[in-house]
Amino acid sequence: MSEENEAVVDIASCASCGVSEEVDDVKLKECDDCDLVRYCSDDCEQNHISQHAGACKKRAVELRDELLFKQPESSHLGDCPICCLPVHLDLNKATMMVCCSKLVCDGCDHANQKREAVGKLERKCPFCRKPIPSTKDRADKMIMKRIEANDPVAMRQWGREQYDKG
Repeated sequence: MSEENEAVVDIASCASCGVSEEVDDVKLKECDDCDLVRYCSDDCEQNHISQHAGACKKRAVELRDELLFKQPESSHLGDCPICCLPVHLDLNKATMMVCCSKLVCDGCDHANQKREAVGKLERKCPFCRKPIPSTKDRADKMIMKRIEANDPVAMRQWGREQYDKG
């Protein structure tokens, strides 16, 4: 019998008495803490607890740490439209482009600036490639244009700036 078959038999049978879920037509329940073993009854679980306690505690800690330190799939800010990585929760590490209202991570913005510096190119948005406004007034006009188009990102950015001003 190969190791894979033994693992399947072990998972499909009671860890204490060996009753099989498939052959004996018994519904097995998993250990509440670790999900490593299965039992056919509460009595079997109680009989096996002394042999299983060490592995159970170790696996329960692993499961808790896995849940605790798991990184979210994405942030509420979404993903960078260029590299598709989640935008950092610290908004100082991302830039909202006034031309297209895209929130671009600083890594992509830096890579674009580096590319433009090497090629001696005009500063442009890394997403839509429109020229970046040179003055605050021009940037405000672009944001207002996006707000008039009912762009929620532009509205949030404008509101944040107004809140910071006081």
